Amino acid sequence: MTFPIPRAPKRRAFTPVAAMPTVEEVSAGGVIVNFDEPGLPVAIIARINRGGRLEWCLPKGHPEGEESRVQAAAREIEEETGISGEVITSLGSIDYWFNVSGHRVHKTVHHFLFSATGGELTTENDPDHEAVDVAWVNIDDVGRKLSFPNERRIADIAREYIIHQLS
Repeated sequence: MTFPIPRAPKRRAFTPVAAMPTVEEVSAGGVIVNFDEPGLPVAIIARINRGGRLEWCLPKGHPEGEESRVQAAAREIEEETGISGEVITSLGSIDYWFNVSGHRVHKTVHHFLFSATGGELTTENDPDHEAVDVAWVNIDDVGRKLSFPNERRIADIAREYIIHQLS
């Protein structure tokens, strides 16, 4: 009895990660809380990812011109959610890597906690039209709604900070 010899799978061209050019990106955003409402709702946005799936995330974006990180975070939150706010504190930064169009991107996102001061929940003011939906989610539930573990961690830090400050 003879058995067929298995063929090796076809291999795709591989570009070593070290050979890919790297781009550094910085963004700022955060957690904006409506302290006047029960449940302390947080405004979050939904975007369609490159794979066509809906992802719920914290509002964020790139600083423009000479903006500080806090100024960029406040502007991006207002553009993407329609809600203006005042900064309370820094919540820390997250960084991650991804590949796009033949290069690696190292992105650092600086997050801040904001208190909502006005506005109306809408995505209509988003100049890039990245946000396709926006919602208020109670602070105790926001971690379950967010798509990314690193943003869930930021939301947890915000929640713990608020609990500590209110007690």
